[in-house]
Amino acid sequence: MSLTDQRDLAKNEENRASDLASACYRQIERLNPTLNAFITVIPPEKNVQPPSGSMPLYGIPVAVKDLYDTKGIRTTGGSKFFADNVPHEDAFVVQKIKKAGAQVIGKTNTHEIALGVTNNNPHFGACRNPWDITRTPGGSSGGSAVAVSTGMAMAALGTDTGGSIRIPASLCGVVGLKPTYGRVSLRGILPLSWNLDHAGPITRKVEDAALMLQVMSGYDELDPASLKTLPGDYYSHLRDGMSGRKIALAVGSYVDASDAEVLEAVRTAALILEEQGVVITEVNVDFLKEAALANGIMTQADGAAFHRERMREHPDWFGADVRQRLETGAAFTSSEYSLARHTQSEVKRRCELLFDEYDALLLPTTPIPAPILEGENAIERARQLTRFTAPFNLSGLPALSVPCGFTKEGLPIGLQIVSRAWNEAGVLRAGHAFQEATEWHKMRPQIAL
Repeated sequence: MSLTDQRDLAKNEENRASDLASACYRQIERLNPTLNAFITVIPPEKNVQPPSGSMPLYGIPVAVKDLYDTKGIRTTGGSKFFADNVPHEDAFVVQKIKKAGAQVIGKTNTHEIALGVTNNNPHFGACRNPWDITRTPGGSSGGSAVAVSTGMAMAALGTDTGGSIRIPASLCGVVGLKPTYGRVSLRGILPLSWNLDHAGPITRKVEDAALMLQVMSGYDELDPASLKTLPGDYYSHLRDGMSGRKIALAVGSYVDASDAEVLEAVRTAALILEEQGVVITEVNVDFLKEAALANGIMTQADGAAFHRERMREHPDWFGADVRQRLETGAAFTSSEYSLARHTQSEVKRRCELLFDEYDALLLPTTPIPAPILEGENAIERARQLTRFTAPFNLSGLPALSVPCGFTKEGLPIGLQIVSRAWNEAGVLRAGHAFQEATEWHKMRPQIAL
């Protein structure tokens, strides 16, 4: 059942909104001791007020990544530095979802300061993949993806600097959307990179992501990254159809380095869209390699700049992998950073030219399924898992991850759909068309049953 179906029930049945939250809290009580998706669980509201006016998220239990400020509730950033940080006001997006009627039920586990993709947090414990608890859920929004995948929340907020919404969505078998840079306010969210951070939703279904974006997006005059745009309509055109759309299927040595099962699942997804009248054309995207490298340089350098005083005063308070990446970021020269920014400009233009010709691009979200959590090199995993996601943080383009299959070991595979700037409606429409033609989004990890 979609988030919108649940919302309508909550409006029409007595105490239904409380029932929705109670079901999520039962899942949290049962599963969180094993999966560690939440750093902080917020006690349930005893009396859920009936909806007043337009409340598109009325009664919906939403989990919030522990990078978003929450008034009166600690916001740790997954870090020892902020373990006792209690903000005086909500992040702008948290204000918006509350105004829309959502219930914030908890703060989700994250890779420390969001600088990593394993979610093996040295301060608050490792978050585990519900499909196989020996494996990573991905990160850094791993707790948010696990919460949605297992029914501990009906939707969740994440952040994405190099793939941190889409990677865990892919590895946990749910939907993750990174909007266009500037579409969703970042005010009140702990920064990693001022140039690359994005905020977006993680949900079970594409239509839920569309509804969440409808609420989350909008201009914020106090956020320097926020851009004035016409309000988007992401929900009403999901079923417009795909016939005649031109979509590029990513090929080339950079993509071909992926796991064979991942490549087969993505190619099958392209065939399913082709059956709906989409014109599929193979396009070499080897230029994405340089984009991913530039994103890595900027992420680490920007992170080192933001955390410079903490690194100077207490470097030992950072986990080993995060400290190493911050040290690397601080060591980059101004010339190296300048070259990365030049690559960013070039990649943006390459993408503009690509989407002048095609409506969307298909490629894997991650080149491999969820790797083993313990004993792995977190820095190497970051390079590997961000291979296909980081380029679209660099370019700032909207990108959606939807479930598109499973490996023989039963691990989820994600399909990434990318389009031109501000075309969230297009990626959501393509994702919805694929979703409705397949059953992958209905699968749930056994631990959630």
